[in-house]
Amino acid sequence: MKNIFCLALAVISGIGIAFAEPQKPNVIVIMADDLGYGDLSCYGTESFKTPYIDQLAAEGVRFTSGYCSASTCTPTRWSFLTGTYAFREKNTGIAPPSSPLRIDQDITCIGDMFKTAGYSTAVVGKWHLGLGGEGGPDWNGKLMPGPLEIGFDTCFLLPTTNDRVPQVYVKDHRVLNLDPDDPIWVGMKAPSPEHPTGINQRETLKMDWTHGHNATIHNGISRIGFYTGGHSARFRDEDLADKWVEQSLEFMEANKDEPFFLFFASHDLHVPRIPHERFQGVTDLGYRADVIVQLDWCVGEIMKGLDKLGLAENTLVLFCSDNGPVMDDGYADDALEKLGDHKAGGGFTGGKYSVYEGGTRTPFITRWKGTIEPGVSDEVVCTIDLYSSFASLTDTPLEADSAKDSIDVMDALLGKIGAKGRGELVQQDNGSRGNFGFRQGDWKLQFHAASKARNVVVEKLLENTEVPKIQLFNLADDPIEKNNLAEANPQKAAEMKARLDQIIADGRTR
Repeated sequence: MKNIFCLALAVISGIGIAFAEPQKPNVIVIMADDLGYGDLSCYGTESFKTPYIDQLAAEGVRFTSGYCSASTCTPTRWSFLTGTYAFREKNTGIAPPSSPLRIDQDITCIGDMFKTAGYSTAVVGKWHLGLGGEGGPDWNGKLMPGPLEIGFDTCFLLPTTNDRVPQVYVKDHRVLNLDPDDPIWVGMKAPSPEHPTGINQRETLKMDWTHGHNATIHNGISRIGFYTGGHSARFRDEDLADKWVEQSLEFMEANKDEPFFLFFASHDLHVPRIPHERFQGVTDLGYRADVIVQLDWCVGEIMKGLDKLGLAENTLVLFCSDNGPVMDDGYADDALEKLGDHKAGGGFTGGKYSVYEGGTRTPFITRWKGTIEPGVSDEVVCTIDLYSSFASLTDTPLEADSAKDSIDVMDALLGKIGAKGRGELVQQDNGSRGNFGFRQGDWKLQFHAASKARNVVVEKLLENTEVPKIQLFNLADDPIEKNNLAEANPQKAAEMKARLDQIIADGRTR
């Protein structure tokens, strides 16, 4: 009788195992910084090679109409994490060095959604969404609220961007390796006339500034803002990429047995562009191209890490950028002088800061080995849609008031035949100028509140160029937005402007 009971128990257990739900897929979002549509060899550049990202594209879906939601970093990241257009909230422009957390803790974010779905969550790399409460970050104490208060289990951050002080790592709630006897002070005015800056000690700089980046000197480079102290916590610019890879692989290893969500936030292309010594000079185009090769190496290390852990066939990897390219963004790093024939924007007009296509249409790739059939897709997808799409992927219901503008395009991301992307997309600049791009099918409306378009031609210095307040383009015939059809098609322009106004006024599109 005992043997019969044991046999029955074994059969029942076996049935339980056989019908157990498969583990939900891991999700990794790799967000590049200032990477243009034409900055990768899989998107057409012949100036240098990006073999690992090319492999990602060859094994997945490469999108030709993949977008970020804004043409600068803070609003794109805000929209990615919240699933809501950043222009709906105040203070989503580029965050200053001591900005408080830009995301209200009452907002349910993408990390919260993944945690509800049973995932471990982490963000590694550039943050630039502020830390701390109303008074800003307490660099010498607990840096909260921050990522851990909006859905992440752990974080390892560059707290702002590397052209803004301070140059320290943040691990969860604290500055890493901070000596309490050498506290950090951060401010927008020099603490003393003798404080070393890019103005009074310009001759000592290893990378000169061209505009704006001339305050506190760290590692031979002057930055935006002033700081003192924290010497044991300061990092070398050259080591950032290695540190992001190291911390990401550690997180993946620690969570290999349960589903995880990793937001890998690269900084490589953002100024100051300082590649590690082993990448310096690997291209003929200067440091800007060298750091693209460094970014490619980072992607390769993540892919190798997945292979080593046996997770490649249970991990959706999504590669994107936070905005389009820029050449001279404040430092003399030969980005313009050595550009040659390279088209960072892939031939599109505009770049970072602009609502032309070059500002928000970027590389966008999905790979899930064994699930996604490799190919190329022309469907419109956007970083703002990842929230709803990942909720669909993980069978996680969305709260009614969350992800207000995030559309479920999961089938398109997976490359399913006949799957559709989004039909409408609002593009914004930094949010401070009231400039919008609005794509509806092949039609694109531009509205410039101040009749100014920023950075219209990416290969030249940043420019404010006079443009008509309303412009209308047909991207199927005119992808470089040169032929303004607003006067020839006044009804279409009026209809699209009315729809844009309605989207803004309604407060949500989902």
